[in-house]
Amino acid sequence: MNNISIVPYETKHQPYFERFNRQWIEELFEMEEVDEFVLRNPESAIIKPGGAILMATYKEVIAGTVALRRINEHCYEFTKMAVDHSYRRKGIAAALIEASFDKAIKLGATSVILYSNTKNAAAIQLYEKTGFKHLPVENDVYKRANVKMSFDLTALTINQ
Repeated sequence: MNNISIVPYETKHQPYFERFNRQWIEELFEMEEVDEFVLRNPESAIIKPGGAILMATYKEVIAGTVALRRINEHCYEFTKMAVDHSYRRKGIAAALIEASFDKAIKLGATSVILYSNTKNAAAIQLYEKTGFKHLPVENDVYKRANVKMSFDLTALTINQ
């Protein structure tokens, strides 16, 4: 993984954040109003309310991204993770997950939730392998979501 670096989001990253996420959303689903807002305005949608966005580079090229949207003081939504098609299967998604957990802990989170869809089976398998657990879906955030998962960060903080 020494070819992969995780860096904090900067305004100059917005086009990558939008393009990478637009790729998978439009490939599998349709863009929703909430997607359009977040992708075009990540600073006001994610960062200003207390969240964070991380960018992954592969050999110094921007290759992926993930966001942590603040739900409350102790819970963040793991959202908008995307890796450019050209850089998939290189460990970038796993690096983004690990870095997002570290960032969430620094933000004071004890848990992370995510919403997904069974159409995105590869992502769900990765989340399960990482240790995310399935929860009942009560989602009203994304029309496409039929999967909800959570990860208990307290197990990680005990080991640190």
